[in-house]
Amino acid sequence: MTTPLPTWVRFVAPIVVGVLILAAWILWVDVIGAPRALPSPGAVVGELVNRWPIISEDVLVTATNALVGLVAGTFVGIGLAALAAAIRPVDGMLAPLVAAIAVVPIVAITPILNTAFGASSQFGRQVVAALAVFVPIFINVLRGLRQTRPVHRDLLRASGATGGQTFRYLTLPTAIPYLMTGLRIAASLAVISALVAEYFGGPKDGIGTGIASYASSRAAFAWAYVAGGIAIGLVFFLVTSLLERVVTRRTPV
Repeated sequence: MTTPLPTWVRFVAPIVVGVLILAAWILWVDVIGAPRALPSPGAVVGELVNRWPIISEDVLVTATNALVGLVAGTFVGIGLAALAAAIRPVDGMLAPLVAAIAVVPIVAITPILNTAFGASSQFGRQVVAALAVFVPIFINVLRGLRQTRPVHRDLLRASGATGGQTFRYLTLPTAIPYLMTGLRIAASLAVISALVAEYFGGPKDGIGTGIASYASSRAAFAWAYVAGGIAIGLVFFLVTSLLERVVTRRTPV
């Protein structure tokens, strides 16, 4: 049996990896003086500090697009998964649709949605994020709802439990871990999808638009935008991880 890692190791290990990557970056660019495929970390930090008022506005736009997509995709995914779990023919009808959404390339659908909803609207970007979120939520929730064993359901029925009590004390606790796993995956996908959607047109704001605008002319500024995108992803990951802990502890077993 594998011994779980101590809590402090799980927190310290990513920090150590980050420090090692930063040290290698500094060594490559500032010490060795290799060809500047990357800007100096100092230059990136300088742009991040000096241009933060501009970058922060775009961070807020991207975070909002990702959050709207995450919430919308999660609710739709949970609702359709519950419907598919309850009605088998619905599952058969939804399976091809989910498979099609899963393989739709973001770079192909984004320009279409941006054109459909207008160059000044953020809605197309939010739809892209919602589509990316929907698939892992639907698949994980559907799997979780189907994990209850017939013998356990029969035992609750024999004990006089109602349908609502069966759901509360058996189906829900079984499905919650799967939902939380899907949500952690979906949170990262929401941020990535929002960034990619911003990169390929639409309104002239957002982290993705900033990266596309300055990648060829002001590399340090573009990397400062990348740092802003990383910050959004980390916040989403930490919040969903915290939510997972809270929910799993309060869910009845």
